[in-house]
Amino acid sequence: MRETPPPAAPAKGDEHRFPCDQCGGDLRFDPGGGRLVCDHCGAAEALDGTAPATTPRELDFRSAVSGSLDAAEIEETRVMSCPNCGAQTEFDSDIHAAECPFCATPVVTDTGTHRHIKPKGLLPFALEESTAHAAMTDWLGRLWFAPNGLKTYARKGRRMQGIYVPYWTFDADTTTRYRGQRGTHYYETRTVVRDGKSKQVRVRKTRWRSVSGQVARFFDDVLVLASHSLPRRYTDALEPWDLSDLEPYRPDYLAGFRAEGYQVELEEAFGEAREKMDRVIRRDVKFDIGGDAQRIRDMDTDIGRLTFKHVLLPVWLAAYSYRGETYRFVVNGRTGRVQGERPWSAIKIAVAVVLGLLVAGAVGYAVALGQGQI
Repeated sequence: MRETPPPAAPAKGDEHRFPCDQCGGDLRFDPGGGRLVCDHCGAAEALDGTAPATTPRELDFRSAVSGSLDAAEIEETRVMSCPNCGAQTEFDSDIHAAECPFCATPVVTDTGTHRHIKPKGLLPFALEESTAHAAMTDWLGRLWFAPNGLKTYARKGRRMQGIYVPYWTFDADTTTRYRGQRGTHYYETRTVVRDGKSKQVRVRKTRWRSVSGQVARFFDDVLVLASHSLPRRYTDALEPWDLSDLEPYRPDYLAGFRAEGYQVELEEAFGEAREKMDRVIRRDVKFDIGGDAQRIRDMDTDIGRLTFKHVLLPVWLAAYSYRGETYRFVVNGRTGRVQGERPWSAIKIAVAVVLGLLVAGAVGYAVALGQGQI
């Protein structure tokens, strides 16, 4: 059953904007200093000290999918929907045209609103844009087959954009009953004939015994990406995330950054989370069966309390258009891990092939010379 959202909350298009008391410009969150700064006049302000210093609150999954989630947990934001990659990114009300940060497609931003479950937690950016940009260029520099023109373009190109990417996390209390078989290895000595000679060999056999039992596991913060805007292989490569440091959501952390609206609905995300849980439970069952080998006939898992959070994780993103192609690079805004497109230079590949042939020819010539064939 899909969630039936409560009536829409008022739009909050400007809640991530904080005016500077000195000049009236927009403050932004400074990852290096953990404060709000003004790029116009240099003024700095501490974060609002009234925010609760607690861990992000979990919400009940079953209440959400049955449509009984508290209306205060739903909000509506103004978003830009990209016609190319489908990303839904929040924009301020005074912006009417921009590039999609995920694929560099020009987009008109009057494309509607996004009603969603509010974020409950986030990991604030810990790396400045300059640090992330340096990590990206270093990563590109290690790709020998990448075109030099793209490396130069990326190094001298526009600034990277800070994006909060949406994720779901799930906590679940599980109990699993299973039936299976425990295998115990033993060996028999047999006589075999090889090349006309008799030889004794040990042959391994397995004795199976039926077993049943129960295992229990609590899952904490099973993480599921809630976006289709970036290939999964990119975002998976940015892990691990330090989820133990999640902060309760507060809008001042988003000052100067953008936030993407989730595209993967809650029930769909739980399906993926359940697959992750089942793989772990299967390992638990095999360990509980014990022995030298295990067979699982069936597993029946009961899920007790099941909760979730909508969280935002920080990514520095660059999308560069080069010779008609778009190349995307992402940097973990906490650790600096880099992932992205791996462009290939046909010229470099051709040079490498020619050099390889020359080296192979030289080695072959040397071997032939050493054997007196030349």
